[in-house]
Amino acid sequence: MQPDLHSRTLAAHTLQQFRILSPLTHCMTNDVVQNFTANTLLASGASPAMVIEPEEARQFAAIASALLINVGTLTRSRAEAMRAATEQAHIAKTPWTLDPVAVGALDYRRRFCLELLSLKPRAIRGNASEILALAGLAAGGRGVDTTDTAVSALPAAQALARQTGAVVAVTGEVDYVTDGQRTVSVTGGDVLMTRVVGTGCALSAVVAASCALPGNTLDNVASACSWMKQAGQSAAKRSQGPGSFIPAFLDALYHLNAEEQV
Repeated sequence: MQPDLHSRTLAAHTLQQFRILSPLTHCMTNDVVQNFTANTLLASGASPAMVIEPEEARQFAAIASALLINVGTLTRSRAEAMRAATEQAHIAKTPWTLDPVAVGALDYRRRFCLELLSLKPRAIRGNASEILALAGLAAGGRGVDTTDTAVSALPAAQALARQTGAVVAVTGEVDYVTDGQRTVSVTGGDVLMTRVVGTGCALSAVVAASCALPGNTLDNVASACSWMKQAGQSAAKRSQGPGSFIPAFLDALYHLNAEEQV
């Protein structure tokens, strides 16, 4: 069955809700992208927080609107903090999102991510190789880069969604978002988004924040993907390369509004 194309009108409505509610988003993310992730959340209308001490992470997971677990620079001490936060999020019913960075290439993080799945993430966001690996259908990728296409990983994403109960977003040139039954596609973006560090990780943070919104999680996650792709496409027209793309992207995300999306 062909995925439905996500509605720009719905994305606009969801963005309005997002900015009104400004979800407090607890980001346990990798060292490379913390600043960019925080700025992306702020530009989109959310409130970021980076709390990584295990005792504090557990406490803050119950306070936050949403939690992101990104295993990009995973260590044993960080895994302890992430486990504490996700356990508390599960108890407190705080929606949490998993970004299984490079899970297809490295065994320790694959085992860790599979362990966390029992704590019921609300969403999973990854590239094609990561989603295939997490679903147990392949072990690939070149470090953090995918060696597969998003559409080729769609059956794995659908199976993973049914297995975990999470909404799964497999992202690439076209993003596919699925709950295992319904699937939507999100188009847009620009190749420059792959020439700077952190756009995928930042997207995962916006996806995590969107899971705190009322309504249908699949639609909210697809809307988050849509905002990021629209901002990337707009920023690419205004920038001359990777160096000027990042500030243009943050500006474009900040200036997104309902009138521009419909």
